[in-house]
Amino acid sequence: MRILTISFLAVALVACSREVPKVEGADAAGFSAPTSATAKVQADTAAGLLVEDGIDMQEAERGLIAREPSLKVMAADGSVAYDADGYQFIKGDAPGSVNPGLWRQAKLNNLHGLYEVTHGIYQLRGYDLAVMSIIEGKNGWIVVDPLTSKETATRAMAFARKTLGNKPVVAIIFTHSHVDHFGGATAIASPEDVAAGKVRVIAPAGFLEEATSENILAGPAMGRRAIYMYGRDLPRSERGKVDNGLGKEPAMGTIGILRPTELVDRTPQTMDVDGVEFIFQYTPGSEAPAEMTFYLPAKKAFCGAEVMSRTLHNLYTLRGAKVRDANRWSGYIDDAIDRFPDSEVMFFSHHWPVFGKDRIAALMKDQRDTYRYIHDQTLRLANQGHGPREIAEQIKLPKSLTRHWWNRDYYGTVKHDAKAVYQMYFGWYDANPASLDPLPRAEQGKRYVAFMGGAANLLKQAQVSFDAGDYRWVAEVLSHLVAAEPKNGAARSLLAQTYDQLGYRAESTAWRNAYLSGAYELRHGEPEKGVNLANATELLNQTVPEQFMQMFQVALNGPDAEDVALTINFDFRDVNEQYVVNIENAVLHFRKAPPAKNANATLALTRPMLVKLVTKQVGIKDVLTSPDLKITGSTLDLIKFFSLLDKPDLVFPIVTPKPLD
Repeated sequence: MRILTISFLAVALVACSREVPKVEGADAAGFSAPTSATAKVQADTAAGLLVEDGIDMQEAERGLIAREPSLKVMAADGSVAYDADGYQFIKGDAPGSVNPGLWRQAKLNNLHGLYEVTHGIYQLRGYDLAVMSIIEGKNGWIVVDPLTSKETATRAMAFARKTLGNKPVVAIIFTHSHVDHFGGATAIASPEDVAAGKVRVIAPAGFLEEATSENILAGPAMGRRAIYMYGRDLPRSERGKVDNGLGKEPAMGTIGILRPTELVDRTPQTMDVDGVEFIFQYTPGSEAPAEMTFYLPAKKAFCGAEVMSRTLHNLYTLRGAKVRDANRWSGYIDDAIDRFPDSEVMFFSHHWPVFGKDRIAALMKDQRDTYRYIHDQTLRLANQGHGPREIAEQIKLPKSLTRHWWNRDYYGTVKHDAKAVYQMYFGWYDANPASLDPLPRAEQGKRYVAFMGGAANLLKQAQVSFDAGDYRWVAEVLSHLVAAEPKNGAARSLLAQTYDQLGYRAESTAWRNAYLSGAYELRHGEPEKGVNLANATELLNQTVPEQFMQMFQVALNGPDAEDVALTINFDFRDVNEQYVVNIENAVLHFRKAPPAKNANATLALTRPMLVKLVTKQVGIKDVLTSPDLKITGSTLDLIKFFSLLDKPDLVFPIVTPKPLD
């Protein structure tokens, strides 16, 4: 694979040269104290919150069967996979460094344990970002959404069996294609049990393709961005990470997947699962590309999956993903209202249930109308000539949609959801010609700094604005200075303090984590490690070879491949699939076909061997000498092919621009 341009030694030297001075009143991680301006905003926010009626706490604790005194889950390598204990500081009134609304949500998400939702339906909450549900069947358990990792799913199931009895798992249901709802699957059942028909696996149509493709083509960049969105490297503290809106945090353990044996592809789709009648609602393109909800008539229980939850959700997720269709999403909720009016309890893939027909109807209508309102008002304002920034600044939910806690910005926000609607219809261009060809960040920063009278003058003016509490503006101007002068310690320090204050004020965990991760990176540099691809080996082993060919396409270094012509045959012996890969015009093409006779080389291997190469468990030299593969033709041409594939950078800088190649 191609060697990274900047060595780890060079990165370390840069980190040492950009030391950020400590600020008076900073905590151990360097986070500054809340300012008086932030204290006023927090007080105003607290005064404007809904009157606490205690219903959410009652519903969150309703049906509690048992709770573990400590919930810290370790991975096999000795690292921490998940740690709910780290959030025990979340007690009492909100500190000045946390939005009061978010503090309330963080308290509720702190509750963990085994709960009875209604007779024969149980949930393990607080064991991961998502919730695992267990439904009693005639002969065993039906497990819904087995969490993010093998480690947390194992811990949750062990506690369920200890408390409820040791029943076999007869079916697994994946409500949608995001990793926190399937990654722990192999802790629940083995692929061999599924293949033997002992365990059914039910998922929405397109599940496997979406679940694997999201982690292949855009996975490296998405994983790096997710570190910001989920605050992976932040300390768990009043000035650091307190929550993730949907739950405490996603687990950082081993990720697997199971191939579905049955697919849901229409509404309604009725299915008997171990003597339990399910009515499925197929909801693709809502919160996930492949998603579904279901209703259990005998129990009058509706599972809203993640189409509904106890927070405003993302129409665009800050880790980066395809924009979600607000109009379609709203339509699915409207259909569920009409289709399942007899629901007496509604449970989700996150959070705690809602009880009673009236409260269920209220939540469903609130969230249906919220997504529709954001959609319609964004287009109304766009048709009046406003751009995405101006639209986001104007849209406020009507009072009728802010009467309940479940519509607040704990995860998604009205602002960035409005921008998502604009992006879906109009794309990145706001029609202002100045937006067509802006300068790259570093060059733009240098020009802005020069126009503002140089770095010293810009810093002086930024400090005045900071002292006035004008943090959004300070973040914008200092971002230019840090882009122009990445080693400017004073600029990094003031920008970090600015991000602190913006993070403290944010009700959205995604915003808070992003701001505070930016502040942390300005003070401490980029992380030493990115997302560990080796943890996803089980998932990648289920990925079809075609998606690896697509990965090769986006990894090809076009400038280096200019004037290169190569044909390589790939023969995946374990799945009996052959692909012919061609490089011409600096583009990689592939087709599923018998080996080309004129190929420069033919590589016969297994999919697991390719996974080991992709996840860096072996190097190209190991592959070329492995008895698990066979090379015919030119070994040098095969090495040339792999040398043209860029290695993804899993720890690229975010708050400072990466130098252009």
